[in-house]
Amino acid sequence: MPVSTAPPDVYKTARSQGPNGDLNVNSNLTWMFQVDTNFTYIMRLHFCEFQQSKVNQKAFNIYINNRTAQGDTNAADIIAWSGGKGVPTYKDYAMYVDASNGGAGGEDVSLQMTPSKFAQPEYLDSQLNGLEIFKMDTMKNLAGPNPKPSPMQANQDGKREFRRDKRITAFIIGSAGGVAAVLLCALCFTMYQRKRKFQGSDSYTSSWLPIYGNSHTSATKSTISGKSNTGSHLSNLAAGLCRRFTLSEIKHGTQNFDESNVIGVGGFGKVYKGVIDGTTKVAIKKSNPNSEQGLNEFETEIELLSRLRHKHLVSLIGYCDDGGEMCLIYDYMSLGTLREHLYNTKRPQLTWKRRLELAIGSARGLHYLHTGAKYTIIHRDVKTTNILLDENWVAKVSDFGLSKTGPNMNQGHVTTVVKGSFGYLDPEYFRRQQLTEKSDVYSFGVVLFEILCARPALNPSLPKEQVSLGDWAMNCKKKGTLEDIVDPNLKGKINPECLKKFADTAEKCLSDSGLDRPTMGDVLWNLEFALQLQETADGSRQTTPSRGGESEDLAGEGGGTAVNVGGAGEHDVSDLSSEESSGIFSQIVNPKGR
Repeated sequence: MPVSTAPPDVYKTARSQGPNGDLNVNSNLTWMFQVDTNFTYIMRLHFCEFQQSKVNQKAFNIYINNRTAQGDTNAADIIAWSGGKGVPTYKDYAMYVDASNGGAGGEDVSLQMTPSKFAQPEYLDSQLNGLEIFKMDTMKNLAGPNPKPSPMQANQDGKREFRRDKRITAFIIGSAGGVAAVLLCALCFTMYQRKRKFQGSDSYTSSWLPIYGNSHTSATKSTISGKSNTGSHLSNLAAGLCRRFTLSEIKHGTQNFDESNVIGVGGFGKVYKGVIDGTTKVAIKKSNPNSEQGLNEFETEIELLSRLRHKHLVSLIGYCDDGGEMCLIYDYMSLGTLREHLYNTKRPQLTWKRRLELAIGSARGLHYLHTGAKYTIIHRDVKTTNILLDENWVAKVSDFGLSKTGPNMNQGHVTTVVKGSFGYLDPEYFRRQQLTEKSDVYSFGVVLFEILCARPALNPSLPKEQVSLGDWAMNCKKKGTLEDIVDPNLKGKINPECLKKFADTAEKCLSDSGLDRPTMGDVLWNLEFALQLQETADGSRQTTPSRGGESEDLAGEGGGTAVNVGGAGEHDVSDLSSEESSGIFSQIVNPKGR
């Protein structure tokens, strides 16, 4: 097809129902769109099958406004339409939307898909890669009534301002001979996520907005932000627990952001090693105006970490919102990230017992997030670069810019745009956009195999079946060949019973369905039991597994809070050499969208 038909990214991504056929046949993929009445609309559905390769492997029904567009004997079959795997195609369906109740107001039109039981396909699933809606009229007039303002446009307490994503484009196409005027509204809702963004929702911002109305200050010493004379968007409690630094203090502590003090680069910006109050070593994240992370992540990190104190969570010391800069100041983690101690490093290899202890510490931090605060907190970006180590080898979970929390978590899940890191991303969350604490459990399962096998979660240089560590480890586990991919430095040093308990725990974490995954409390208990098995085999002191971790709550009522958490521009992470990454603090290198 012509390149102008649709961007390649539309055909490279798709929304489907998932692998559970029994569940799929009793459910629909459904989209709703508000349109003007008394017009004809053409729905152009874009398809490209990039998994199956034969006819009738996937067949599904299509309903538009509860009327059958494709169904039963004429079910949709992408391969039959396109002629092969990876070949794009599209189908057009026209409909007239009549005015309801004799008026001229707007009306919702629906698009639904469900597997065709009549066609008896091999896989009971449905799929859509992209959608366009054309508004048509033969009277050369596409005008409709003034739309009702979206509730999301309302300015709530001065915090929510409607913003239009510059990437959304309206195309006006004139037809030959002046017969019809066509307005093309590009409603591509694929995983490429071409849709409106507004501040305070799951989006990222390409430019910085200060948290304070007046970001300039003449103060010479840092203050408690809650007592600052500038108007803060942070709650009084969060501001009162978090120290506010001036830009001059930050510049002095980092030698004016000298490049020699850079210890890492992440999606938020560069991370500097610094000194405050004369002797206290800190890690300072400095915002990058061109970064895909911004105000939402800045606020989220402060709102969460100012209320949480736990031995296995990185402590936030303060922040700076001064002179047009945004900085976050944390405790300095002198031993860097967990990842840089596992592979591609010149550091001494970690013993198996040390790896177990680090896994247990990380699990305690996540278990506290899920159960120890007032509301469930889902980290949403669990990986080995977000697990930091202090000088005493205590593992601490870091980087809460993507985290989600709030009372709506008590309903079991929250529907949200997918965020995370490839290789660690929960496939169920990816398919359904329903985030639960089990999404963190899945990511932690990949971390466990990373600890065991000492290789990246994704390695494109390997054969296709080995690229994803999670998939490859699960495959080896089922075949009984898991020991073949264990870190060679650990061969013969792991008690067989300990290895079995550890591998079984990681395998359960990677279950395709969240319901089949253990809670983080169960994961913690199993890891502590695995450590006990190893210590027993080594003749060391035995420990008794417990169901919780140490915590100190400074905020009261569990320490959590309902915050308006924005999304983030995702970022991939690659490794630095040991010389470059010494003392690294957080996400490492390549502030790139993921």
